Amino acid sequence: MNRTVWLKPDNSQIVQVIDQRYLPHEVIIRDLATWQDVEVAIKDMIVRGAPLIGATAAYGVYLACLEAQKSEQPEKILELAFARLRESRPTAVNLFWALDRMKATLSEVTDLPTKTTLALNTAHAIVEEDVEVCRLIGVHGLPIVQAISERKKGEVVNILTHCNAGRLGCIEWGTATSPIYQAHKLGIPVHVWVDETRPRNQGASLTAWELSQAGIPHTVIVDNAGGHLMQHGFVDMVIVGTDRTTRTGDVANKIGTYLKALAAKDNNIPFYVALPSTTLDWTIRDGLTEIPIEERSQNEVKYIMGKAQDGSMQTVLLTPENSPASNYGFDVTPARLITGLVTERGVCEASEKGLLGLFPEKKL
Repeated sequence: MNRTVWLKPDNSQIVQVIDQRYLPHEVIIRDLATWQDVEVAIKDMIVRGAPLIGATAAYGVYLACLEAQKSEQPEKILELAFARLRESRPTAVNLFWALDRMKATLSEVTDLPTKTTLALNTAHAIVEEDVEVCRLIGVHGLPIVQAISERKKGEVVNILTHCNAGRLGCIEWGTATSPIYQAHKLGIPVHVWVDETRPRNQGASLTAWELSQAGIPHTVIVDNAGGHLMQHGFVDMVIVGTDRTTRTGDVANKIGTYLKALAAKDNNIPFYVALPSTTLDWTIRDGLTEIPIEERSQNEVKYIMGKAQDGSMQTVLLTPENSPASNYGFDVTPARLITGLVTERGVCEASEKGLLGLFPEKKL
């Protein structure tokens, strides 16, 4: 299973995804037959990760076009689908980028069958572009790992990451994991410290599963262990993904990323953010005040799901039943704490000047 979203082999009107809520214990494939199924998949984190959310939403538009062909009010169907898909997750900018691209493309034609074909082809294109972009992120990030390996005279390069910015959150290579995969393929010895990433444990369940599948040495750690490991010289670099990055280099990523950046800064450890340009929000400058931070259900904090000794999947309560919980999904890491941004066009400093050096077409 090389990709994370695809059309069902025997029915091109159904989109299939891995239900990431059940990993690593069960690999469950979900059929998404309607745009409402796609909306639920994004909202409930059946799929997650900014690039995958965008690609899945694009296929959701295709499914909406199929429904519109059977409706007496096709434009209302499409309008509702676009609106609801936009509301499914607030932070990941790829969602809005993909939907805006789909809407602009579909506006070029009026015939519904042609619109449907165009929607499918554009969704396919978004997927293929993401695969290549993530591969190139690895190409540009690889020299960072190679330089550390050379400095350590071939000893293991210890890399710490947070949440899941791997192929499960993208289509194939992933963002933060792409340099790691490419280093491993070249025979550079790497070891990854995998933050568990509470409350949904995307590191412990998803990143660790990915790395296991690839045969890459790794160790799962509690979220608060990173600072200790850095203080004692057990971390050579940190690399994370991002759900939205401002034109000035501020980064919104899974909650807890900011604390890792602070610890890295205090211990003179390079802290990199890997991102496709689709996660750059060129319309905002101040991440702390302008990036909407998703607040999710308190039940994600209060309960945890796992595999019981009898092999069944069970959900258990962690907290006192009546204790309220707060669940901010993301935090913002200021550009000043970031060593560099790794994009499909190269590595740059986390600043407007640095980003415009790679993306000059975005100059105001």
